[in-house]
Amino acid sequence: MTELPNKLTAKLAKRQAGNALRKLPLPNGLIDFSSNDYLGFAQNETIFKNASSILEKRGITANGATGSRLLTGNKGLYGELEVLLADFFGSDSALVFNSGYDANIGFFSAVPQRTDIVFYDELSHASIRDGIGMGLAKSYKFKHNHLEVLGSHIDRVQERNVDSDIYVVTESVFSMDGDTPDLKSLAELCASKGVYLVVDEAHAVGVFGKRGEGLLNELALQDKVFARIVTFGKAMGCHGAAILGSHALKSYLVNFARSFIYTTGMPPHSLATILAACEHLPMSGGRQMQLRQNINFFKDQLKQHDLKPFFIPSNSAVHCCLVEGNEKVKKWSLRLQEKGYDVKPILSPTVPKGQERLRFCLHSFNTENEIEDVLLILANLFD
Repeated sequence: MTELPNKLTAKLAKRQAGNALRKLPLPNGLIDFSSNDYLGFAQNETIFKNASSILEKRGITANGATGSRLLTGNKGLYGELEVLLADFFGSDSALVFNSGYDANIGFFSAVPQRTDIVFYDELSHASIRDGIGMGLAKSYKFKHNHLEVLGSHIDRVQERNVDSDIYVVTESVFSMDGDTPDLKSLAELCASKGVYLVVDEAHAVGVFGKRGEGLLNELALQDKVFARIVTFGKAMGCHGAAILGSHALKSYLVNFARSFIYTTGMPPHSLATILAACEHLPMSGGRQMQLRQNINFFKDQLKQHDLKPFFIPSNSAVHCCLVEGNEKVKKWSLRLQEKGYDVKPILSPTVPKGQERLRFCLHSFNTENEIEDVLLILANLFD
């Protein structure tokens, strides 16, 4: 077999030397404080059975889509799912993509044009950054959650580029910090300046909202944004994503989003699973309430163990403890795992050097005893 080129070998060696070489982990059977399965839907037998029932009732036995949606892959479940999603999230339309990554690169590479400007929060997800990088518009990052800075940037650009459309991009819950922007003020800012607001709700769906519709719905801001990206691989416990927006936006994406056009559609079972999860979510108020209780209990325990100064403030299911240095954070993660708790280290370059962290993901199925114990172990590591 042909050897890896020397330049690539050198890059691997450099990452190894920085104690940041990634490897695929195996299931470890530990108490889950690391997955995005916030409501336990990924293991929910009712959703599994209902997905199979959806296929059986419709007489669907196909294993694959057989082609892209623009050729042979646009099976009937797609239309049914997109109608359900638009209704559930309170949007004019929904367009399903194979993953959140596909949705973001499809949107940001296709929508902003050469003469346009994109402002994105400096902590935006890699898929957002990659999509922007694939597009033709100029882009600038703004300081994390600092709306005054963003407003000044917009003013300067509008003075110089009167014909440019401006897009502002953020997340309602940031995946590596767990914090949220002031979405009400951000929506007001964008409206007052006539710019387009795009919000990724990947880590808010299922966690916020009366029925789990996300933080924008909880704040009654769903009509104040140009586009929302929702994903099904977090609290929904399955796979895929959708872009929510106007009918015109959906038509545009069908025609110009390359990650939508040039890929095979999702298999029927994946679509049925999303349908089943969406139908189950409004009936899962107890799980959502338990998750909120666990989040509040976790925050109370941070105070009890004097850990609050080490954590990034968060009201979401994601809570991060800053532990500087790849070697140290990996060592602490291993200590927690040895005690039975699956808490993953987040290393640089995934996060900036010096901001390495332990990432705690909370779930409806975590118990108070587990939360109290894992934080006691962490507190002892600081001693």
